[in-house]
Amino acid sequence: MQQLRKTLSYLVDYRKEAILAPAFKLLEALMELFVPLVIAAIINQGIGHHNSTYVWWCFALLLGMAFVGMAFSFTAQWFTAKASVGCVTSLRQALFDHIGRLSYSQLDKLGTDTLITRLTSDINQVQNGLNLTLRLLLRSPFIVLGAVVMAFFVNVKAAIIFVITIPILSAVVFGIMLITIPLYTKSQNALDKLTKTSRQNLTGVRVIRAFGKEADEIAEFDQENHALTKINEFVGRLSAS
Repeated sequence: MQQLRKTLSYLVDYRKEAILAPAFKLLEALMELFVPLVIAAIINQGIGHHNSTYVWWCFALLLGMAFVGMAFSFTAQWFTAKASVGCVTSLRQALFDHIGRLSYSQLDKLGTDTLITRLTSDINQVQNGLNLTLRLLLRSPFIVLGAVVMAFFVNVKAAIIFVITIPILSAVVFGIMLITIPLYTKSQNALDKLTKTSRQNLTGVRVIRAFGKEADEIAEFDQENHALTKINEFVGRLSAS
């Protein structure tokens, strides 16, 4: 938790963007939540009373809501990208400066391959995480709860199904998260190992060629690469489910 707070401290300079991004996402979600009400009005008031003028006005309203929602979405994406990229840029620079201050014993203990992974893959993961958080953290619960409320306006019996299903789906999602988090850690360790092998091969390429060990090194790299691919595919399928 302390590491998360320290990471988010680099988002302070972009707090305006970090607030506006989910705010515009909420506005986009509102546009989507009002669609069932407009559709219900078309069926009940327009088609039910054979009022074609009312239907066309509602159709125009749906188009307007779609364009406004798209504008909100583009704006939210812009603020999200600015906040996530800016925060990660500062974080990467701070991490690079910190690595430069490490002692030789600390560098030997951590390993160059691990430090390279932290500066590249892990930083990119943080950026993707911030991006998804700012875009979906508030939008998803708001859409779910808003859909339940709107369902009660449209059909009470259908809304009860939502009320029963949502806690079950939430439990499944959190269960998958608890399972996949350790697997992602295992995936990062496999990536560290693959990076170490690649670095050793590049550093000692002359020695490897001199002793004719190219085939052995290629086989070792293929084995580690295959192991990394398998665990990433497994975690990806589990998360996607």
